[in-house]
Amino acid sequence: MKIIYCDSIINPQVIDADYETEQKAAKNAGFETHLLSFEKLEEGNINSAIHFISKKEEKEMALYRGWMVQSKTYELLYNALLQKNIQLINSPKEYEHCHYLPNSYSKIENHTPISNWMKLNDVIDFEEIYKLTNQFGENSIIIKDYVKSEKYHWKEACFIPKASDKDKIKNSVQKFIQLRGKQLNEGLVFRKFEELEFLTQHSKSSLPLTKEFRIFFLNKKIVNIFNYWDEGEYGDTKPDLKKFTQIAQEIDSNFFTMDIAQKTDGEWIIMELGDGQVSGLPDNADKNDFYKNLKKMIY
Repeated sequence: MKIIYCDSIINPQVIDADYETEQKAAKNAGFETHLLSFEKLEEGNINSAIHFISKKEEKEMALYRGWMVQSKTYELLYNALLQKNIQLINSPKEYEHCHYLPNSYSKIENHTPISNWMKLNDVIDFEEIYKLTNQFGENSIIIKDYVKSEKYHWKEACFIPKASDKDKIKNSVQKFIQLRGKQLNEGLVFRKFEELEFLTQHSKSSLPLTKEFRIFFLNKKIVNIFNYWDEGEYGDTKPDLKKFTQIAQEIDSNFFTMDIAQKTDGEWIIMELGDGQVSGLPDNADKNDFYKNLKKMIY
């Protein structure tokens, strides 16, 4: 199993600084590592992006550990690597399954906040948006696209205190779309806001940090579980993972993350899933332990 990381924009022979400690941990665990050009990948110049990855005599499996890419870009990367006898751990369909919330919602809907969504076209149809938000009544909701929210712009482009407040919805949606820009994925998702166990206020924004954990799964088994946030006191409370391990058996992915959180009534719920190749390791994560566990589970 190979690990493929993004290179530095300045020097294609050097890893992106944000993944440097991960690469060291992977090498310490015995993985062979390679670099691709994320800049070329985003431009659609796939052959140039993987220029320094050599073709193999026999098919080998690989993990991509890098920045998020849209599903079409991932498919191009997946197919280009296949031409070099390198197969990424998740197929394009498997990548999209966990990368886009609407694709996996049916698998987790009984354990995650109520959600609905719509595709976006060039013209924003606010009447269609209001039909969706009306389904939440007077409840608070959040906005995201199929992949990400603008949670660090909590008040302006994420949290809506009342789903019936059309002016707030319009302003927040417009701000959200502006902030996401070209990175906006597919469409809009509206989710019921759930009261979660409070940890602290984010030091650089008004975002409330709550008791959340990120679980990495490989072949339906837990690799590691990490505190989602690096700020706040988590205490000794830990989730019972049995329920989430059972749900993981139904997820159509070989390597994915499951973010879970504790509600104020004590119930643990799923916040979202993510493809494990583009889900970040929190700063608090023991990266050496993570890659050692990966190595043991793969081999």
